[in-house]
Amino acid sequence: MEPPTSRSPLTMGVEEEFVLVDADTLEPAAMAQTVLADADDGSGTMHREATRFQVESASPVARTARELHDQLLRLRRGFAEAAAARGCRLVACATPVLRRAGDPVLADEPRRHVQRARFGALTETFANSGCHVHVGTLDLAEAVRACDHLRPWLPTLIALGANSPFVDGTDSGHASWRTVAGAMWPCSGIPPRLASPEHYRATLDTLISTGTIMDAKMVYWDARPSMTWPTLEVRAPDVAASVDEAVLQAVLARALVRTALRAAAEDGPPGSGVRDELLPLARWRAARDGLEGQALHPRTAELVPAHAMVDELVEHVHDDLRAAGDLDHVTTTVARLRREGCGARRQREVFARRHRFADVVRHLADVTEAREQ
Repeated sequence: MEPPTSRSPLTMGVEEEFVLVDADTLEPAAMAQTVLADADDGSGTMHREATRFQVESASPVARTARELHDQLLRLRRGFAEAAAARGCRLVACATPVLRRAGDPVLADEPRRHVQRARFGALTETFANSGCHVHVGTLDLAEAVRACDHLRPWLPTLIALGANSPFVDGTDSGHASWRTVAGAMWPCSGIPPRLASPEHYRATLDTLISTGTIMDAKMVYWDARPSMTWPTLEVRAPDVAASVDEAVLQAVLARALVRTALRAAAEDGPPGSGVRDELLPLARWRAARDGLEGQALHPRTAELVPAHAMVDELVEHVHDDLRAAGDLDHVTTTVARLRREGCGARRQREVFARRHRFADVVRHLADVTEAREQ
């Protein structure tokens, strides 16, 4: 493995999943195929998602936080303009806030038909939207090592990104219902310890041969070494309400990977002192409380303020954030989240004013389209 001083700087890319809603009713609108056709500029940065009312953007490779910010803003505005021309709005929320019972969900594609037949009602969770960060360029051994290093920090990334308190016109009682609902899949949650690339490949082979998943694309762990790109993909957080929060997730993920590579070069064990049995509990606590309550410390089993875990994460990767020029963005955005709360808290505050879910969707659309932050 290359020592940190000799390798090229790590890059970032972000995939964001969005919900299209009718501009009048603010309910999901099955217009994904049409809006995508209007918005797609042929650059390969805009895609369909699993449902008829979702679209996905995939940023080009970025080297700086500013570059990534500008790319994500451009993609959001491109989708938003195409959506507006079709009587829709673009919403960055990890669960549909308003949806009529019986609305068709899955896209009319062969893969989705097979998934529905094999996994039944689990496919309803495909309506949920995430923020997926790719950090590269990594060989598979580096990606596996970094994945192990990230495991104890994934609940903190979930808490920072919690943006799905409401689903189908009800309060879920959680800050990230997407995280809770997604845990029903057999290959989801905190990834297992992966000893080597060979162990990872063998794990995938077992999952596929037993029918647990159809292929490697259905590994829904919160972080996974990509089998398609030379990256580690961090899938833990909900789609971010604002571009600044999406960039925060990306630069933290990159710093965690960089820290992991440096520890590997120094022969440090990944996840030292972490109690594996606590990680699913810490994950659920992060999904329930977001930043507004308690976090379960994965080493001590103590309940601590969620912001204390965020502070510990930032301290853990402080040197790598500073070296990459990302420290100012992280400290500024984290301070804002400390004042204003994560996306879930902000949604609930909007709802509390008039008890109208339509107000929440309208607010989310305004933030998504950068009309307010």
